[in-house]
Amino acid sequence: MDGLSPWAAAALHLFATKKLSAIFKRELGDYSIAVHHAEQSLWISITCPGDSQVLLRPAYAPNDRLELGTLTEDETGVTVQLKAAMGDYRVRLEFASEKTAIIRYTTTLKANTSLLVPFWPRDMVLRGQKETVHISQAGTRSGLLYLTFDQPKDGTLLYFQNLTALNDYAQATETSMGNTVGGKWPELGFALPPTIKDKPIPAGQELVIADAFLAFNKDYPKDEAARAKQFLNLLADVYLVLPKPQTSYYSWPDMVDQGLHDLEFSHGCWSHGAEQDYLNAYVADYKTPPELMVQLAVLLPLIDYYDWCKADLPAIRKIQNGLDAFYSEKLKTVVRFLPALAQELSGDEEQLKPNVMDAWYLHHPLLNLGRMALRGDKQGKKLFLDSLDFTIRVAHHFNYEWPVLYNMETLEPVKAETQPGKGGEKDVAGLYASVMLHAWELTKDNKFLLEAKKAAKTLHGKGFDLFYQANNTAFGANAMLWLYKETKEQQYLDLAYLCIAGIFKNIQLWECDYGYAKDYPTFFAMFPLNDAPYTAAYEEQEVFAALHNFLLYAEDEDILPSVKLLIPEFLKYVVNRSPYYYPPNLPKEMLSDDVKTGQIDHQLWIAIEDIHDGWEQSGTVGQEVYGAGVAFGIIPRHFYQVPGEEFMIYLDYPTGSFKHSRGEIYLKVKGDERLECRLLVIKNGKKKLPELSVKNQNAELPGKKVKNGNIEYTVPGNSSLAIKWN
Repeated sequence: MDGLSPWAAAALHLFATKKLSAIFKRELGDYSIAVHHAEQSLWISITCPGDSQVLLRPAYAPNDRLELGTLTEDETGVTVQLKAAMGDYRVRLEFASEKTAIIRYTTTLKANTSLLVPFWPRDMVLRGQKETVHISQAGTRSGLLYLTFDQPKDGTLLYFQNLTALNDYAQATETSMGNTVGGKWPELGFALPPTIKDKPIPAGQELVIADAFLAFNKDYPKDEAARAKQFLNLLADVYLVLPKPQTSYYSWPDMVDQGLHDLEFSHGCWSHGAEQDYLNAYVADYKTPPELMVQLAVLLPLIDYYDWCKADLPAIRKIQNGLDAFYSEKLKTVVRFLPALAQELSGDEEQLKPNVMDAWYLHHPLLNLGRMALRGDKQGKKLFLDSLDFTIRVAHHFNYEWPVLYNMETLEPVKAETQPGKGGEKDVAGLYASVMLHAWELTKDNKFLLEAKKAAKTLHGKGFDLFYQANNTAFGANAMLWLYKETKEQQYLDLAYLCIAGIFKNIQLWECDYGYAKDYPTFFAMFPLNDAPYTAAYEEQEVFAALHNFLLYAEDEDILPSVKLLIPEFLKYVVNRSPYYYPPNLPKEMLSDDVKTGQIDHQLWIAIEDIHDGWEQSGTVGQEVYGAGVAFGIIPRHFYQVPGEEFMIYLDYPTGSFKHSRGEIYLKVKGDERLECRLLVIKNGKKKLPELSVKNQNAELPGKKVKNGNIEYTVPGNSSLAIKWN
């Protein structure tokens, strides 16, 4: 123990030396729950099977007496009213789930006078010899802690603060919910952000100042694989009882035409060099030479969209015309920047120098070229196969542990670690394995399968720190599941779960509704890097596509129910949120005039890179052309065209097993039956919709007419649907 705050010291002393009487008791499986009233605080104590104890302070009256009022018990919990000079408290303790050990406490405060809060202690103190916090909130990610009770080995706890409930407090006090959950053992949990801007808690207004869920599991995880699975299981348990915002339908088919037009005809999206047109990375970024990653990051979603619509897309040919120029005959590989213009790199940053490669920037284009090759694209196949020897040589040189940046000619590291002592890009081994598996499928040469296995083994031991960049970790999850399907070796499935856990610790599982964020949804947003202060369109779109593929790979496998539950929900909310990366859908005042790269065109249907905390302006990084694939990736995965009919079928959940015959469609909705998704039958012609029936395995589902003559249905997850019409 390095030291205690006065509040933690007092709490530990109180429970060590006094036998506090309980004003409420209840058993929850193997856990004993009690509520205690002390001089200045209300306490909730949870005693674990091995006698570790979690102490929660849901109400606190600093330098005052907290008077106990009425106590009301019911089947699901207890409500306690309390009074202090500062105001009136109401604390609700609920047993949120009948099947799992989850408690929820919610505290509201109605201040008697305008209150400035210079400091507030954290709401949780642990009484045990040793605990390890494996995951804690960073920035505006989910307000959670995942920890193990190590001495004694007394299981695990997922603490989750529902930050959505605190929006009114944040708006009134102009405070952020970022970095509000954390702490240092034994004092952890949520601390009400101080009112440092002299914006007080208003008098007479009842505000939620805490809404915490605590999910316990008595099983102590023996290794990183067990911890990853347990974290996912506990997160899914909490998610089921967590209040979630409603989604809304957005007409992606209408927006995609605007995006296609702006991508093809906006001068800011393209540069001309070396006798060819190339996509810029950012709108109006004419200083940086063309990048191969940028070209392919847009090309592959465009190809997906072409497969769906079969329309002429000139941008596809325009991009393909420039790909060969990225191959270096000297190095025998594709490179990041167009070789003919590499001398124009500014050198302002380490990566903006000739022959400097960011580790993932080599493998990401190769993965996309491999996907093209498997589709029968001859150009993609040649570039892919001709680059593999160099790629394998680099992997061997670094022993499958890539630095952040290295010189492509000498293979000397330019930047070895992300931060001192943190290592390089740890998830690149998974991305490399995915490249090798594509090469194996294309050539049937087992040396590539062996390479994938060797790379996969280096992911062991990285734990929750495996995640470097969201899309690369998602591609790694696919590679590990692919290896599991081929070998049936549990280690690869465990590594897939480790990748998925890394992704879900980097999400924003709450709706920010203060400041600028009142104008756009944020629930279930994805952060691109461990330390990124914003969510990003490009990485979200790629994670979206990769997790669709993960569920496709998993269709015949017995994977964790929590993974089957969480991934479809993430996908649903991506479809719900992504329209608000586009400037025309955002108020102009929330977009920054100070842009790092290029410029922001408020009328252009090209996504901005970055969405920040509600009190900060967004779009500070730039308007990312390489994120233009958002709409092109969403439409083919969520909209079904019906041959010979003037309507489409839309679902915001992932689906599979689609079959169509005259007058009927059968499909499988993925996900968990305890959650729901939206099905919409959409007119795309002049005719009225026919009489329809939609049935799942249990009953016919009722539909309701909505805007534009469409019909909407609410469908449970994990359903087999039959849609029939005359």
